Amino acid sequence: MTIPIIKAKLRDYWRLTRMDRPIGIYLLLWPTLWALWFAADGVPPLHVLLVFVLGTVLMRAGGCAINDYADRDFDPHVARTRDRPVAAGLVSGREALAIFVILSLIALALLLSLRSIAALWLSLPAVVLAATYPFAKRVLAIPQAILGLAFSAGIPMAFAAVRGAVDWPLATALIAANLCWVIAYDTYYAMADRDDDLRIGVKSSAILFSRRDRLITALLQVLSLLLLFGIGLHARRGLPYDAGIAVAAGCAIYEQWLIRGRDPAASFRAFLHSHYVGLAVLIGLVLDGALS
Repeated sequence: MTIPIIKAKLRDYWRLTRMDRPIGIYLLLWPTLWALWFAADGVPPLHVLLVFVLGTVLMRAGGCAINDYADRDFDPHVARTRDRPVAAGLVSGREALAIFVILSLIALALLLSLRSIAALWLSLPAVVLAATYPFAKRVLAIPQAILGLAFSAGIPMAFAAVRGAVDWPLATALIAANLCWVIAYDTYYAMADRDDDLRIGVKSSAILFSRRDRLITALLQVLSLLLLFGIGLHARRGLPYDAGIAVAAGCAIYEQWLIRGRDPAASFRAFLHSHYVGLAVLIGLVLDGALS
């Protein structure tokens, strides 16, 4: 292989893992960091923080690879995805699977460095969810629920890594808040693809919710923020945390305004914007810990 061919292949792998589109990293990272800050009651140990940040990047990249493998027969028929490397024939399905396995093993090696048996066991369902979510849209009317569980897998792992055991009431409340948020923002994503999904027979929450999509996503956002506010009360968080929740609510209202006409491009913009909800909560949480 010549150097130009190698460079082209690496570019294709970069695009396959969506490293050129970091929105998925943010959406996976923010709730994981919520859990680390709650588990540590402040700044978590640096080693733990680095492992979870790098692990998030790796698992999101691997999830994109296996997603494109699963959707290799669908993506060529969807305008927004037909140019993805697998759909375009630039990367084979076997290569995509190999990348998923390699990235998962690197993430596992990072996790082993924490020497936390509990976190290690909890990583198993995380990998299963990451591998099976892409296939859920064939059988489940709301595959976004599986994505929500996959994007919440780092929450109990964070508690296990920091405390050695999981505070299940707190972790479960965080998972529930994140699950509601994920279903809401991934419905925005699905609204952008609704016409193509109906045509090719793929299931999604946008199809299931139909004309109630705006109402249901709004209710999910409200429930998510109420849960996060309640968690803050339970954990005795202060004004900075509450301010973060308020900013997050403003972001959610703006996203509802974007999807008001159900325009596919505007719905996708709402999805891209949605990570600011999680970021606002995180900033409030970090500032609360720093100022308390």
